[in-house]
Amino acid sequence: QVQLVESGGGLVQAGGSLTLSCATSGRTFSSAAMAWFRQAPGKEREFVARIANSGGSTYYTDPVKGRFTISRHTAKNTVYLQMNSLKPEDTAVYYCNQVRIGSREPILGYWGQGTQVTVSV
Repeated sequence: QVQLVESGGGLVQAGGSLTLSCATSGRTFSSAAMAWFRQAPGKEREFVARIANSGGSTYYTDPVKGRFTISRHTAKNTVYLQMNSLKPEDTAVYYCNQVRIGSREPILGYWGQGTQVTVSV
């Protein structure tokens, strides 16, 4: 069982920054690509960013490109999402999950509790 624990969300004004963390079990972490997803009220969960198992390749969806940075610390079994220049439309619950490289779809059949990011005007 791979555990997913997201943290780091909060309330921030537009233009501000937050860094999210995703702690995993580590059992298969080193060999799996990871991704961040988000779900805004009334909307479907959407892909945000992906990082390869090696950390050497990243991919971002257009709305966050240039503002968000995904990274990972293998020894800590943790994936991060640095969010800069936040906009109100970034408001959502953010989740992490394992993905296959090149994919925007989650592998695990479950999600963590997520972490709420609220960006005010």
